This record gives sequence, C-alpha cells and structure tokens, in this order.
Amino acid sequence: MGIPALILGKSGSGKTYSIRNLDPNTTGILSVEKGRLPFKGDFKVMKNATYGDITKALRRANMATYVIDDSQYLMVNEEFDRLNESGYKKYADMALNFRNLVHLINKELPDNIVVYFLHHTQLDADGSIKAKTIGKMLDDKLTLEGCFDIVLLARKSGDEYVFQTKGDSGSPVKSPAGMFADDLIPNDLSLVNKAIADYGWLG
Repeated sequence: MGIPALILGKSGSGKTYSIRNLDPNTTGILSVEKGRLPFKGDFKVMKNATYGDITKALRRANMATYVIDDSQYLMVNEEFDRLNESGYKKYADMALNFRNLVHLINKELPDNIVVYFLHHTQLDADGSIKAKTIGKMLDDKLTLEGCFDIVLLARKSGDEYVFQTKGDSGSPVKSPAGMFADDLIPNDLSLVNKAIADYGWLG
C-alpha cells in the first residue's frame, strides 16, 4: 500500500515551496490549479489535473513521490462544475470521490510510493484548525484528516517556515510515534520522505 500524507497550511505558509528539495527525476507534481512553482527547478508539472488525470498518473506508479497541489481544489472545482445540480447527493459524491482517491493510494499503489496532498486550512466553529472543504454537508460525510496517518501543518515559527509534526488541542496534526524527533522541522518534503523511510514504511 502507498502512503498518503496530508500537508495543511494557509495560503503562503510554504506548502508548495516545501517541494523544492525533492528529486525532480522521481517526483510527479499534479497541479490542480497552479501551473508554476514558486522556485526554479526541473520539475515536470501536470497542469489543471483532475481526479481522472491524477488517478491515471498514480496507477502508472513510475515515480517515487507524487504531490497533489492544492488538493482542496479537487472538491471546489467539482462543486462549481455541478453548481446547477440540486440535492444532497452531489455532496455525498464529492466526499466519495476524495475518499476514493485516498483509498486508491492505500490499496493499489506499491509500498514505496508517497503521495502528498497539499491542502488549505480553515477554522472550525470552535476556532480549531481543520482541512478546508466545501462545507458542513461534506464534513458530515467525510472527516478528511481521518483518511491520513500523517498530517503536518505548514506555518511560520519566528522567521522560519516549518512543519508542525505533533498536534495540540487546536489542530489536527498527527504522525506515528517516533517518526519525527522534533515538534517542528524545516518545511522540506525531502526530509519528510527520509523520516518515512527511516521509520520503515517504504517497503
């Protein structure tokens, strides 16, 4: 089974920048909205990626790492595409489509593939940070963070951009015990890849 990992953060928190030190030869970037990266490099970027595009790319499994940037737009774009449809079913379909993508990674991909979902955050009714969705109706069907074993939060600490690796009462951050030695690490997905490999999760 592949490894889906959720990287949460506000716009401008360094999520996409964290790609910079991954190997362009073994990394596939599946960009749902943006077509350019905020740094120079030789990465190949699939632009305007849809669920179908992403599913086909993942099933080819010819990369060690995939990055879906930004994954919440999969839900947003589907909502706009189905704006004229009424009723509850379309929201259930949207939740199912996202869940099926995560299940594809868990069930069909080889053990040595990591798929990062770069995803925006929002505040819940009680002020807690959560993954951004398209509303309560979808949240009732899918607790998005529950689909992942690794949920990191991109944020600033002083002048540094970092990943928070352990949760607190106001965030959904989580990671397996002992995978990360520190509560805050540099926002570098190559370091996250190394931590996952050192933990023995890459087959």
